[in-house]
Amino acid sequence: MPEHLNAPAVAQSPITDPRICAVIDRLQATRARPPAGSMNKEAGFNAEDFADYGFSIHPEQGDLIYLLCRGMKATRVVDFATSVGMSALYFAAAMRDNGGGQVIGSELVASKAAVAQKNLTEAGLAEFVDIRVGDARETLKDAGGPIDFALIDGWPLAEGPTLARQVIELIAPQLRVGGYVLNDNAEPDFLDYIRDPQNGFISVTLPIKRGTELALKIR
Repeated sequence: MPEHLNAPAVAQSPITDPRICAVIDRLQATRARPPAGSMNKEAGFNAEDFADYGFSIHPEQGDLIYLLCRGMKATRVVDFATSVGMSALYFAAAMRDNGGGQVIGSELVASKAAVAQKNLTEAGLAEFVDIRVGDARETLKDAGGPIDFALIDGWPLAEGPTLARQVIELIAPQLRVGGYVLNDNAEPDFLDYIRDPQNGFISVTLPIKRGTELALKIR
């Protein structure tokens, strides 16, 4: 077999707009994680303490979001949590390329929301995004209409139900049949909900990042 047939394929994003790609590339190149041990569940979490860290999806997850949103002609999507805007860039690119739509972002830390807004403006996509600053359990109570796609990638809690579980319970009634939910962190109680047939979803675990759960609402 020719050697070139055994070579791994070079990843190529479906997004080709140079303005958007430049912002995504910069965010990816400057991605940073907090020091080991700084996120100690026993000590509890304060999101403001990590305002300088952009906890974001990876480009391969973003490419999937973009493709699915384009394929389903999505016009109303939810981005939780927006952080510094990486996921919002992919969502907003799909809304623009679909001919219009709205990304409803939710971000607890105001300084991160400001950075996300700046990144979206730099990419030429700010008009497609409404970033709501505050607790997602309040900001996402009403998305203003049926949701086509939701990303659930929220801040960890020290105890009790995870935010992912609480937000999916809030989002599920607003999600249209045929809509998608993408979850980044595979929280056990989120998976319990999404895999319970009574809740109207089917899902699959994708080999992306540490394990990305993609769910489809079927009723």
